[in-house]
Order: sequence, then structure tokens, then C-alpha cells
Amino acid sequence: MGVNMTTLSALAEPNRLHIVELLRDGPLTVGEIAERLGLRQPQVSKHLRVLGDSGLVEVHPSANRRIYKLQPQPFLELDEWIDSFRTLWEDRFDRLDDYLRELQGK
Repeated sequence: MGVNMTTLSALAEPNRLHIVELLRDGPLTVGEIAERLGLRQPQVSKHLRVLGDSGLVEVHPSANRRIYKLQPQPFLELDEWIDSFRTLWEDRFDRLDDYLRELQGK
């Protein structure tokens, strides 16, 4: 199981990461995101397009507004990928503990 490079690439840009962090608290419109980040709406729209293309956010039209919210799947995949490293390190620390106990016993 590998991590989706499109997801990492989308999150690597600071403004997009900030948008994702804002959306963590709930859905927002382009205008709300622009206002909170101090960016112009066209800039935010461009970032949201990249986040949408990568599957991180989805858009729902509501009257004349577009509401953006996070998609859970890419974050679940990231979590699984990070967890694979956690397991690796826990195994290594367990082996180190065993080795240190063995040294203390000598």
C-alpha cells in the first residue's frame, strides 16, 4: 500500500494545506476561505481546483454559492500509510528494548 503522490503534492503547497486545515472544522464557501486566509477569490478557486482534482475536497452547489468540504478517503489512505511506519518503528523499539534487557543481564 503506497501513498497517493497527488495527495502529498496537493498538501505540499502551504495555502492548500491551510485550506484543508480550515475545512477540517466544516464546509466553507470560496469567499469564506478567501476571507480567512487573506487571499483573493481567484487564487483560492485555483487551489480548490487542485484539491478537488486530487480528491481531497468535494464541492456542492447551493443556490449561487459553492460549498467545499473534505473527502475522507485520501486522509484515511494517508493515515494507513503513516501507520505502516508506526508499526515498523514500534517493532524496532521492541527489539531495542529486548537487546538492552539482554545487555543488562550480562
